[in-house]
Amino acid sequence: MEKTIKIGVGVYIFNDRKQLLLGLRKSKHGCGTWCPPGGHMEYGESNEAAAIREVEEETGLKISPQDICLKGVTNDFYPESGKHYVTLHFYCCRYNGTPKILEPDKCAGWKWFNLNKLPEPLMLSNQNFFKQSGIL
Repeated sequence: MEKTIKIGVGVYIFNDRKQLLLGLRKSKHGCGTWCPPGGHMEYGESNEAAAIREVEEETGLKISPQDICLKGVTNDFYPESGKHYVTLHFYCCRYNGTPKILEPDKCAGWKWFNLNKLPEPLMLSNQNFFKQSGIL
């Protein structure tokens, strides 16, 4: 197995009721966990461009660079798969559209959650971010 570290992005999208959008993962990596829209940064891409692209690819929501803010970075090692990520965590409070399941092989569905009633289990990178930021 090649030992590489990948860059991931996660975008915490909040609606006007301050609820967080999370999806239930179906893909092999993180199957059965909840996480915000996100994915891998592509070669040559800026942090913001990766976040914007992943949100649109996964949910169809349109967001702009001025509507996102980097809130934290985590170092995430997944022992069960041997994968290692550095994950950039963005907040977004303005978007256009309604979340749709655009990658049904990767996500079972999108739901809005109150921060004090988040589903379990969260994906490791999100657990790490919430612990680091003091949210959980």
